Amino acid sequence: MARRDSNSTTAISPMNGADLGRAVYDPTAPSAIEVERIVKKYGEFTAVDDVSFAVKEGEIFGLLGPNGAGKSTLIRMMTTLIPITSGRASIAGHDVAKEPNAARRMIGVIPQALTSDLDLTVEENMEIYAKLYDVPAKERKHSIDELLELVDLTKWRDAATKTLSGGMRRRLEIARGLVHHPRIFFLDEPTTGLDPVSRVAVWEMLGNIKERRQLTILITTHYMDEADRLCDRIAIVDHGKLVALDAPMALKASVPGSNVIEAQFENPPADWEQKLHGLDDVTSVQHEGAGMYRVLTGNGSRTTTQLVEMAVGASVPVKSLSVQNTTLDDVFVHYTGRQLRDELQKAYAFVMPQRPGLQP
Repeated sequence: MARRDSNSTTAISPMNGADLGRAVYDPTAPSAIEVERIVKKYGEFTAVDDVSFAVKEGEIFGLLGPNGAGKSTLIRMMTTLIPITSGRASIAGHDVAKEPNAARRMIGVIPQALTSDLDLTVEENMEIYAKLYDVPAKERKHSIDELLELVDLTKWRDAATKTLSGGMRRRLEIARGLVHHPRIFFLDEPTTGLDPVSRVAVWEMLGNIKERRQLTILITTHYMDEADRLCDRIAIVDHGKLVALDAPMALKASVPGSNVIEAQFENPPADWEQKLHGLDDVTSVQHEGAGMYRVLTGNGSRTTTQLVEMAVGASVPVKSLSVQNTTLDDVFVHYTGRQLRDELQKAYAFVMPQRPGLQP
């Protein structure tokens, strides 16, 4: 098992992801994105702290972490929106600090906020973006037609953007960001605010687009299921630092305990967490409040039997019980010491400047 220390990033040995339909990670493949010891400071505050990683061509690479962890700041530096305090980032071989225009030609960027003009039609939004990137007129119509079909918006090409649902507007944003045929695609929290059905539709669409356009995709998210479903490799970011990096399966395999038991008890005693820790094969216990406990174990069947027997013997009613495999939520707790959903409820003290170029 690999664990991090205060000065290192955990890198689990690459695992074959073919059974999940993912490309097998090849460390010898050319890099589409290279980030070397990158730092971003705002005065005395360090938003990104000495982060290094490489994204290989054809990968879907995920940055996973709570709001305020530094994910969006990393994307803003890689896409030339804000200056890098120290370190280096390159896009398709172009240094973003020395060759920003060349780097911009290689990328498509979908920010977290929806930015399409609401008073324009779907096709007009696409046309304007294509013109901004100097897409030739002959190529422009073909590219727009292809992309609108790919994101299932052909029927709405003449509709005003303000009449679209949130999921349809997100699909428009994605299509618009691809109109100039970029090689590398950045998506910052692409499904935030969408309903579950729309989220799944966006996931499926991204997979289709990646194959059709042969893209390298970097995505930031705080949704565990999204990272697990989409990404070939995941980097966990915590307080501006990169604390773990590998394929989802490898990250989950690095957590001691192959099963997770979620059990809710009625009025458990004060020492109940300690008693759960004492069960055979248990590696971790998290008290989630309201009598709910999350127990990691190397043997789900045996631990479940012992847990029920202990509850019956102590006259502690079991209100609910479920057993599942280790999740990315458990990975996040393992490497950061707290739950991602708890972090999402906290107000972050630092407010990111809205305009680029402030306090490099």
